[in-house]
Amino acid sequence: MADHHNTPSPQPDLNRNRLPTLFEVLSRRTLPPVDLFSFYIYMRDQQRSVDYLDFWLDVAQHMSLCRHYVRELRRSVLVGTPEPGDRPGSKRSSGLLEGIGDMNHPAAGPSMYASEKERDQDAQMSAYLREDRPGMHESPQSSQDPVPTRPSTRPSPNVSNSSPRNHTTDSNSPAHTVARQDIRASAEKILYTFLLPGAEREITLPGSITQDVTTAIEEFGRDDPEVFDVAKDYVFQAMERDAFPGFLRMKALGNLIPPTLIMRLIVGLIAMFGAFWTAFVLIFLNASRTTRLWLILPFTVGVYTLASYQYSLDPVLALIGLSEYTPFNFSRVREPYVRKLLVRRALMVLAVTLVVDVALCVLFILVPGKRL
Repeated sequence: MADHHNTPSPQPDLNRNRLPTLFEVLSRRTLPPVDLFSFYIYMRDQQRSVDYLDFWLDVAQHMSLCRHYVRELRRSVLVGTPEPGDRPGSKRSSGLLEGIGDMNHPAAGPSMYASEKERDQDAQMSAYLREDRPGMHESPQSSQDPVPTRPSTRPSPNVSNSSPRNHTTDSNSPAHTVARQDIRASAEKILYTFLLPGAEREITLPGSITQDVTTAIEEFGRDDPEVFDVAKDYVFQAMERDAFPGFLRMKALGNLIPPTLIMRLIVGLIAMFGAFWTAFVLIFLNASRTTRLWLILPFTVGVYTLASYQYSLDPVLALIGLSEYTPFNFSRVREPYVRKLLVRRALMVLAVTLVVDVALCVLFILVPGKRL
């Protein structure tokens, strides 16, 4: 049985005096508005490429399944009670198991971020899973000539998620145990959902990567985590390059989403048109300055909403610590560094708004009237 308490849970870094990295967001080490939930909504609603993020999350979950499965077997070997699925007849398998170590690293990240120890442990784990493939020990062809395990039918998993899935549960097996068939099913689900041509949620990868993964899973029966490494790293770099900078600009430097910004632009232009039209009418009617004081209202509304559009930031919402994630739905800003950034920008936007608003009001209120 997998002991979840032995694996440390990712903890947000409350002392981080910088913007988070994509890996920190994906490994749940950040707080709103730069958390994984917000990034998922950004990829779904703004970037329109949430399938790439789902692929990453599924591969990370596959790695977690493999780690728990190998940890369970290793624990059973060390206490001398092999579990079903362990093949004690293979001395090489037992040796690989004993040499892997505890694998206590909490998150499955891109290969370039792994420490030397993590890389070694993951490589040994993959080697064990390749050695442990069903049929490898019963077949006389064994490891020299693996028997292809192409399934006769391809599953069509229903994965139409609208929010990030909970990837903390490691298996559908009873009592959180991980069976060998869980790992195989997980690898096939990823292949059939995201990688094969015409798949339900096919993502665009270089053809060589897709072909290599397909061949490894369907023809050689592999389901170890290394089979997805190249694809996983490619998707991570694509998100880091194409999506993550825009996410940080929207969430760490602003607190409004595009539909709301468009609405504020429209409201601001209408308010400014109304303010200028009314101001010129009152001037040419020689209205009193007391009457023209009412121009403060449309000018203030217009300048405030246009400034919010220009900076993608509502300063009042920023000062009270709110950030918009879907239209008119707000979350509390809990990431300390982002909160400081937004407060500083809010004060700057308020200062700009005040200067422009005062200048326009003074100009059109104090200018002498002339009746035409």
